[in-house]
Amino acid sequence: MSQKFPLVALATLALTLSACGSPPEDKGADKAGPAAETSTPAATTAAAEKKPLAFAQCMSCHAVEPGKHGVGPSLAGVYGTKSGELAGYAFSEPMKQAGLTWDDATLDAYLTNPMKVVPGTKMTYAGMADPAKRKDVIEYMKTLK
Repeated sequence: MSQKFPLVALATLALTLSACGSPPEDKGADKAGPAAETSTPAATTAAAEKKPLAFAQCMSCHAVEPGKHGVGPSLAGVYGTKSGELAGYAFSEPMKQAGLTWDDATLDAYLTNPMKVVPGTKMTYAGMADPAKRKDVIEYMKTLK
């Protein structure tokens, strides 16, 4: 039994590190919209304190600070926008052409199975099966400005 813990810890570390990468050049930072103008460090900190446990999975690839992109785009201000339109991130063509609006229903379906909702997406996440966890993540995403 004692041998399983190091293997689990090592596997977790390997998965976390495999999600790391250099963020793409932020070409749209100077074109921030009204949502970015009203965001303050205090508001970002307050929202981060309400982060649901299920959101930890998202954090391996996504940041919550406006304009800070990693392997995936920043999730700040995503709620209510169109798929593939966030400035400064190199989205896949399928995501740009999907024509989705990130609302409760769309995010719920996408978080359940991203590759089914947008075939060809760069997001290789297998999905979040638990509807309560998805709801918590979506509610948290609404607070990210």
